[in-house]
Amino acid sequence: MKIAIYPGSFDPITLGHLNLIKRASRVFDKLIVCVMVNSAKKPLFTVEERVEQISLVTARFDNVEVDHWEGLVAEYARLKDAGAIIRGLRALSDYEKECQMALINKKINPDVETFFLASSEKYMYLSSSAVKEMAAFGADLTDFAPRELIVAIEERVAQSRQA
Repeated sequence: MKIAIYPGSFDPITLGHLNLIKRASRVFDKLIVCVMVNSAKKPLFTVEERVEQISLVTARFDNVEVDHWEGLVAEYARLKDAGAIIRGLRALSDYEKECQMALINKKINPDVETFFLASSEKYMYLSSSAVKEMAAFGADLTDFAPRELIVAIEERVAQSRQA
């Protein structure tokens, strides 16, 4: 069985993330979307909320699982017997950082390969940070975030601005 890990903070998950999940799920027998804990970031949603949100919007994909991890993704891949890590590339500026991470992951876990998926042109500019920024100014999020999550994103951004 070919298992891949798609790691990220997904705070919140965007339509760009969902597009990569859909495409990667067609290539691998099992895709594990793994919410990674990044101590350098102050998340809008808790890890548990993000796992729940991703589970909701990926329920239609039979071979997609959602999990979370606080360690190194290369170690998580070993634990899950995954041979691949999926990374999305939005722009050339992502490439250098992603290559560095891929080489580090390969050093830690020689059995894992990193696969880069170019973002769909429709989502090339999109990021979780952009979604949060647009929500803060009341923009319509329909073309940026899964419909099931728009109200939760808007409410949480409003709460965080009041705090």
